[in-house]
Formats: sequence, structure tokens, C-alpha cells
Amino acid sequence: MHPGAIAAETPDKPAVIMAGSGRVVTYRELDEESNRLAHLFRATGLQPGDHIAFMLENHPLFLTIAWAAHRAGLYYTAISSRLQAEELAYILNNCGARAFISSAKLAAVATSVTGETPGVEVRLMLDGTAPGFTSYEEATATWPVTPIADECQGVDMLYSSGTTGRPKGVKPTLSKAPLDSPGPLLQLIQFLFAPTPESVYLSPAPLYHAAPLRYCMNFQRAGATIVVMERFDPEEALQLIERYRVTHSQWVPTMFIKLLKLPPEVRSRYELSSLRCAIHAAAPCPVPVKEQMIEWWGPIIHEYYAGTEGNGFLYVGSEEWLKHKGTVGRPLLGVVHICDEEGDELPPGEHGTVYFADGPRFVYHGDPDKTRSAQDPLGRGWTTLGDIGYVDEEGFLYLTDRRSYMIISGGVNVYPQEAENVLSVHPKVADVAVFGVPDEDMGEQVKAVVQPVVPEEAGPELAAELIEYCRARLAHYKCPKSVDFRDELPRHPTGKLYKRLLRDEYWPPTS
Repeated sequence: MHPGAIAAETPDKPAVIMAGSGRVVTYRELDEESNRLAHLFRATGLQPGDHIAFMLENHPLFLTIAWAAHRAGLYYTAISSRLQAEELAYILNNCGARAFISSAKLAAVATSVTGETPGVEVRLMLDGTAPGFTSYEEATATWPVTPIADECQGVDMLYSSGTTGRPKGVKPTLSKAPLDSPGPLLQLIQFLFAPTPESVYLSPAPLYHAAPLRYCMNFQRAGATIVVMERFDPEEALQLIERYRVTHSQWVPTMFIKLLKLPPEVRSRYELSSLRCAIHAAAPCPVPVKEQMIEWWGPIIHEYYAGTEGNGFLYVGSEEWLKHKGTVGRPLLGVVHICDEEGDELPPGEHGTVYFADGPRFVYHGDPDKTRSAQDPLGRGWTTLGDIGYVDEEGFLYLTDRRSYMIISGGVNVYPQEAENVLSVHPKVADVAVFGVPDEDMGEQVKAVVQPVVPEEAGPELAAELIEYCRARLAHYKCPKSVDFRDELPRHPTGKLYKRLLRDEYWPPTS
């Protein structure tokens, strides 16, 4: 149930395989290296309940560092490797990190915040050194490979990716339980996806995101091998499934779209029969995309809806989804309520804010205003991730959009996710964002910003074609009135779109 136990039984088994370099970290290496770092944490004064942070690319030792903090009973924050200095400094100060680990690859940003983060007492750097940082390899080399005496479970404290504002840190309760104690997520994973020591889990996304980090660590509790992609590439992902006989994987809808847009001869080139579970989450998946994925890979597509906040968990398998197309599932953790702006509960079929009741409570660390904004206005203890949706008569949830992205045009609510889902499957569209822009008469009008598959096709003719394509499939008021083009959209590697950055280009700055 943890790397030490796996290492005792199968020390030479790969715990991590890096897809690009081929570097292997065995369970013995994972166990010994995480023990060394845990000893270093104790020697520098870090005790259970203290906090560390690390900002790394998908590095061979990423999960090792997480395990070291976990087995030392610490809070640990994995920070996006794409953040700039201001956001990095904010997170390090906000979470109260006493130790910070980064890599030579990210040295420019990591070193830029030293003066702004006085609470950080220990700074370690992998693969090299930089001003203010000690070599990670030298600092850990002399410490014992055996566990620390007071080993206990820590917990991650992760931050939202900041798609709608400054990142929000979610600080859970620290249990300090024995290291082999199973948590709720492990129990859900065991129940739904049945990992075993023979499982091979493909992780194509950045490990600092909540789902990749938590699922990789919990699959390692089962003794599985984790194949980590340094960067997602659709054909390489298929190659890896074939090469390593991958049994489990986790994706986001934009990855499915890129896989489906591979030429047919490429898609059919690889043997994928080992894959038993293809899990997806993070954003609503367009219905035609999921239909095509189930047709291609079979009924092995599993979807869940949850958040970093951990306040609820919904799930749906392929067979149920085909009977309720578009759903993100029914609750396995928490009870779903759909409410209007006043907090009154709405009947099935009506759109409103999605709240969870009877699930774990959470707070946004150091930000009581944001915490209150996620609670229902009538004080019943229900919490929301900020999504809008509705439930059907059988209790299946359907997501409409983020509350913050809703467009009000002429007094009518427009949910841009609908038009995005339609346009995302157009063969000439590589990526798309839909949002509201100012309109003198209507308040807001619907705008699409598109990354075309062939950049040279960007122009009035393609814009007209896409508007007409959307109008043939949706009510006209839901469709974009205009289309702009970009070479690339600002999208997080986990698939989340930084729609706020696009939207801000069209709106006057607020005073």
C-alpha cells in the first residue's frame, strides 16, 4: 500500500518510466530516494504539518519528491512549471513553504523569487545549481535509505490553475495516519478501476495537476508501473500503449480530440488491446467526441467529475453514458443539488449552480472571501466548484459551463460550452474558445476565437463556414456572431483553457 512495501517485494520493478528518455526509476530507487529526502526534511527542522513546495517539469524524480513529503507527514504543493515569477512567489508565500525544490531547467523562474519568499529556508535544485540553491543530489546523498522513525501520512495542498483569477489553494485536514492507511480516493480507484501490481498506468498530462499526481501515487500504492509523458503527443501516446502494454490511462477531452484528428492510417497502426480503462475528466467532453472514442476503443471509457477541492465525486461508465449521452455521472461521494442565484433548489431539467452536500468540507487557504463564494447562500453547508448544470430525472448530472463564463445577451443566458463543443469537432478547427464580448444593444454578444488546422485558411470564408456550421446545430442565439483567429490558444497542459486571457482582450480594463 506504499512504495516501501512494494520495494520489499519487487525492488527492481519499474515504478516510473519516462516516455521520452526511457529512464526508469525502480521501486527500490523510489523508496530509498524518498527516504533520504524525508531524513533531510527532518534534519532541517520540518515536522509533520509543516509545508514544502516543488516546481518541476515532468521529471523522473517528481513522484519521489512527493512521496518523501508524504511519508514525512508534510503538506506538499506541486506548482505549475508554467507560472511566472509573480504567481510562483504568491503560492510559495501563501502556502507557507519552508522548503522549495526546483530543477535547472526552471532555474530562471525559480531563482527570480528568492528575495520575495523570505519564509523559504531550504532551496534545492535538481540537475544543477543556481544562486541561492543547493544541489539536490549533494544534499540528499549522505542520508539513510531507511524510513524516518516518525513516518506518517502527509497530504497535498494544491492550487487551482488560475483560469479565472489568482490561484486558490485547497488545504485539507492532515491525518498523520500510518503510511499504509488507505484514503477515500484509493478506495474509489480500487472499486472503479481495479489496479493490480501488473497494471501499467499512462500519465500524459503534467504531474503537478491534481488528477495526475493523485492517481499516479495511488496506482503506485497498488504496485503499478507509471509511464510518464514529458509532453503530450497523440501518436506517441498510442505508441506507448502498444510498447508498454498499458492497462490504465487518464485523459482530458482535448487529448481525445487530438487523437481523433490523427489520420486513419495512423490511428489503426497501433495495437491497443491491453488498454482496459481509459479515464477522463477535467472538462465536459463533446458528445460526438466521446461517441467516436467508445466506437474506437470500446466500452472502456470511464468519466468522473470532481475537483481539487475534493467536495464530491461523480462517475459514469461507457454503457450508462451511452444511455445518458453528455452526462458526467451520478454521485459516489456527496449529494448534488442544483440551485438558482438565491440558493433555492431547482427541479430536474433546470439549469443552475451545481452544489455538493454531505461531502468533505474545504477552505481556500488564506482567502475567506473565496471560501464563502463557494458556499451556498442559504448557509446549508453546500459547496460548489463554480459549474453550471442540471440533473435529469434519474439523477445524472450534465454540465453546462463555468458560472464565470456565462454570457448574458439581451437578458438571455448563453452557455458558451455548447458552441465550443460543436465547433471543436469541425475538421478545420484545431482549438476553439467561445465567450462574451461587449455589445451596445445586447450587452454581450457571442464571440469565437479559433485556431485553424491549416493557418493559411484563417479568414472571412472560414469564419462564415464555422458560423453556419454552428447555426445548423444550435439555436442561433447560442452561436458566435463573429470569429477571430489565433495561431494558438492559451491552454494549460492539463487541457484547461485560459479563457480569461482571451476575454480580457475584448473588454475594457476595470478600474
